[in-house]
Amino acid sequence: MRTLNTQTMTYKFPALSIFPLLVCLWLFLPTIGNSQGNNDMLCVGAHWTEAEGADFLASMKKAYTTKKEWEARASAIRKQVLKGTGLEKFPKKNALNPIFGEVREFDGYQVQNVAFESLPGVFVTGSLYSPKGELKNLPGIISPHGHWTQEGDVGRYRADAQKRFASMARMGAMVWAYDAVGYAEMEEIGWEHKHSEALKQQLWNSIRGVDFLLEMGVNPDKIAVTGASGGATQSFLLTAVDDRIAVSVPVVMVSAHFFGGCVCESGMPIHKAKNYQTNNVEIAALSAPKPMLLVSVGGDWTKNTPKVEYPHLQHIYGLMGEKNMVENVHIPEDQHGYDEKKRQAVYPFLAKHLGLDLSKALHADGSLNESAVTLEDQRDLYVFSDKNPFPSHGVKNNSGVKWK
Repeated sequence: MRTLNTQTMTYKFPALSIFPLLVCLWLFLPTIGNSQGNNDMLCVGAHWTEAEGADFLASMKKAYTTKKEWEARASAIRKQVLKGTGLEKFPKKNALNPIFGEVREFDGYQVQNVAFESLPGVFVTGSLYSPKGELKNLPGIISPHGHWTQEGDVGRYRADAQKRFASMARMGAMVWAYDAVGYAEMEEIGWEHKHSEALKQQLWNSIRGVDFLLEMGVNPDKIAVTGASGGATQSFLLTAVDDRIAVSVPVVMVSAHFFGGCVCESGMPIHKAKNYQTNNVEIAALSAPKPMLLVSVGGDWTKNTPKVEYPHLQHIYGLMGEKNMVENVHIPEDQHGYDEKKRQAVYPFLAKHLGLDLSKALHADGSLNESAVTLEDQRDLYVFSDKNPFPSHGVKNNSGVKWK
């Protein structure tokens, strides 16, 4: 575990109680089968106390002490994520039919606004960042965003988000940055974010985002996902259900006691069912044995990561024979977000595992090298306009989705 500054903070944890073996086995049962509308099966926000979250992990650690036992548990967790979101059986994948805007060239990278059809008529809006020059067989990075809604500081349009996308493109990756359901351009089209199926729709859009990057010719063995807050939730959920993700970097979200406070994170029964319980640490662990970096801070629900969440993930990675493939950078003085120190931590990890040119994002002394990035206005990153109108057959709101 790395710490980016010299400050130290000590957290006192309640003594861990030992759950009876019967309770432990009960939690481990993979039984599935509760309706999506059953609110008793939802774990929302700070569903547990910090002590309860730590106790749960301590108990579960006793349930998987071998690779075989963890793989059985992982299968149950993956099954519930898919069942809980209604994606146990994927809908038929239609042609993406991407709609491309003009390419805008900047210092060492280019940006092209794109929309594709994740389902018939459902257009996911975003921007494709890539290095200048040859675009074949590049590493790919999916980058979902979190719940930033302040005017001029929204989702993927925020300054820190644009800096991240552009810097990763300058490093040599093709980056797909896309709108969450009901955010910015998708909101203006008519989509709602606080919708009962927002989690299902966003996860499916992310899966189709991987399809899109592959269609654009990225290296299928070098696809990463990274986001912060709700974007981190989307990152570890995508990694959990899509084996094509090779590298996972969830920032300021993986917590033993906090389950995500939005319907797009915890509004469907992915954590709990009859005779079944999990949390986001176990879901994130489905990345094992592939490389994963946790970035945590002292100013939110990830404050305990070095002593609670990270050791548990090391245990699971150790069972898989790859303990060193999971890392943690903890920044005790920082708050929630994907700001400078988080990016400073993430770029080297992505460079190491994707074969990127770190000098394009960090100076030799390790400080950020993002001065070449041009920040664009929000509407410059929109796909549709008078010159590029929204398709007549396009679905304009959540109720128009037809799942096959």
